[in-house]
Amino acid sequence: MASPMRSLLADPDRYLQSFRLFLERSTEHQCMQEFVERQLPAVIASIGNGKSTINVLSVGGGSGEMDLQILSKIRARYPGVTINNDVVEPSADQISKYKEHVAQASNLENIKFTWHRETAYEYESRMNAEKKTKKWDFIHMIQMLYYVKDVPATIRYFHSLLESQAKLLIILVSGKSGWETLWKKYGSSFPLEDLCTYVSSADLPRMLDAAGLKYQLYELPSHMDITSCFIEGDKDGELLLDFLTETLDFAKTAPPELKRQLMEELRKPGCSEIRDGKVFFNNNLSVIVIEP
Repeated sequence: MASPMRSLLADPDRYLQSFRLFLERSTEHQCMQEFVERQLPAVIASIGNGKSTINVLSVGGGSGEMDLQILSKIRARYPGVTINNDVVEPSADQISKYKEHVAQASNLENIKFTWHRETAYEYESRMNAEKKTKKWDFIHMIQMLYYVKDVPATIRYFHSLLESQAKLLIILVSGKSGWETLWKKYGSSFPLEDLCTYVSSADLPRMLDAAGLKYQLYELPSHMDITSCFIEGDKDGELLLDFLTETLDFAKTAPPELKRQLMEELRKPGCSEIRDGKVFFNNNLSVIVIEP
């Protein structure tokens, strides 16, 4: 009998709800912010040398919180330079949130924003159709490689758009995270339907080495409080379980044996750490900075 399980991405509203709860319960943004504060200045140190305009491309920019922090660092490094910031983002809801963040932010003078409501693949197809090869000084893809069909081809395409001093920055879950454990063991049981690819930093070096690309790798420690997942009927816990499994109403639609095994797995050291009676999922991230 076909499983009643459906992909969480089939319900964009619930997906966004679960994603926002994930950000609230995890140190996802905090660990990225720390990277932006401490390590990003060295990464962008020469991207704008001798330029009066710096072109930045954000692929899967979401609602723009991280984008604005990255831009403020570029602006601080190159005061007075014009920054053209193009955003590729398929969700209308996320773009309107991004625009709100821009409207509320101070210190954005000299930065011009252009939004493209499309996926990375649609952007690539449109550029190819229009025979455009615009070059960029900095391209970043934060937590978005899971949503592309062909990861190596996507990286190759955006890498081909780099200027000679530019950098391509990718952030995704670490190969040492609980996500990697979960996906390896149970990924084939989740209803992905082509909407999502399981890819972590464990997969990238092989792809990048095969393409002959030079890169640096940084690990960012992060965790998420998933204690509520173990409280039967807890609404937030059910939402987080949906996010962890990319499954709509996982708690209600998963076969009982799969649910039992998964709940057991989530408590194990490969996925989580138990501290003071709380369960913290290992949400470690990796940053990969690729040279032109």
